[in-house]
Amino acid sequence: MRRSRIVSTGAYVPEIIMSNSDLEKMVDTSDEWITERTGIKERRIASKEQAASDLAYEASKIAIERAGIVPEDIDLIIVATISGDMPFPSTACFLQEKLGAINAAGFDVNATCSGFLYALHIADGFIKSNLHKRILVVGSEALSKVTDWEDRTTCVLFGDGAGAVIVEPSANERGIISTHINSDGRLWELINLPGGGSRNPASTETINKRLHYIKMKGNETFKVAVRTLEDLVVKTLEENNLDSSQLDLLIPHQANMRIIQATADRLKIPLERVVVNLQQYGNTSAASIPIALHEAVVSDRIKEGDYILLEAFGGGLTWASALIKW
Repeated sequence: MRRSRIVSTGAYVPEIIMSNSDLEKMVDTSDEWITERTGIKERRIASKEQAASDLAYEASKIAIERAGIVPEDIDLIIVATISGDMPFPSTACFLQEKLGAINAAGFDVNATCSGFLYALHIADGFIKSNLHKRILVVGSEALSKVTDWEDRTTCVLFGDGAGAVIVEPSANERGIISTHINSDGRLWELINLPGGGSRNPASTETINKRLHYIKMKGNETFKVAVRTLEDLVVKTLEENNLDSSQLDLLIPHQANMRIIQATADRLKIPLERVVVNLQQYGNTSAASIPIALHEAVVSDRIKEGDYILLEAFGGGLTWASALIKW
C-alpha cells in the first residue's frame, strides 16, 4: 500500500492582536494569572467581516503556492472546524468557491481540537486507497465568534487562525507513517457548545442562558488530557517500533503550556524538540497544529527524514496523533 505525504504547508492569522492586558480591561483577570495558568500572552482575533472560510482561504493560498500547483489540481477539500461559516453548507464548500477549486469535492470534519488530525487521517486513507490524488486539508477557526467574553475562565484561552496542507502520494518511504484517532463520548460535558443545534435550538431562553458559547471544565480536562496524551504518544511510537528519543520534533495541540510541559516531561522529550507557539496565538482548536507545523517548516526546524509526531486532545472527548517521516 502506498504512503501519503504532506508536500506543502500554509498558515494565516488575523491582524488584530488581543493581549492579556486588553483582557484585563474586559474581565476580572490579569496578565500574571493568564500567563501562569496557560502560557498565553496574546491571541489573534478575526475582524467582524472574517469568517472561518476567509481564514482558510488565506492559509490555503500559501499551501497551494508552495506546492507549485493551481486550485484546479485539487480533487478533495477537507476542512476541520467547530466555528464554520454556517451550520450548512460546509465551510469546505465556501472555501472551494473562494479558491476556484472547481474539480474538488468538499466536506467538513468536527472533532474540535483534534479535527485537523482526524481530517489528515481521512486524507491519508483516501490517498492510500487511490480514491484521491491531491487533497487540501485545512484547520480553520474563528473561535472569537463563539467565545463568551464575559467568562474569564474561557475567554482567555481562545484565538483565531487557519493552517493548511496539501497531501499527495509519496514516491518513496517519506510521508505519513501512521495516524490514530480516538473518542470517548462519555466525557462530552468537559468541553462543549450547548446551544444552536437540534438539542438546544436557538431561542430567547438559550440566548439568555448564554448557551451559544464554549463551555469548559478546565481542571477536569487538564487531568484527562495529560494522561490521555501520554498514552497516545506511547502507543503511537510502540506500534511503529520507535521510542521518544528517536523523535526529532513533537508538535502538540496548542491548548495550555502546562499540558504541553507535563506531557513532554512524562515522555522525557526536552522542550527544544517541542514546537510551542501558544504564547502568540492561544488555543486555535483545529487550526493550532497546522499553524505550528507551517511555522516549523518555514523556520527550518524540520529536515528531510526527520520523525515528526503530531498529537491533539479536544472536546468529544477526542484525541488523535500522526507520525510522519518528513
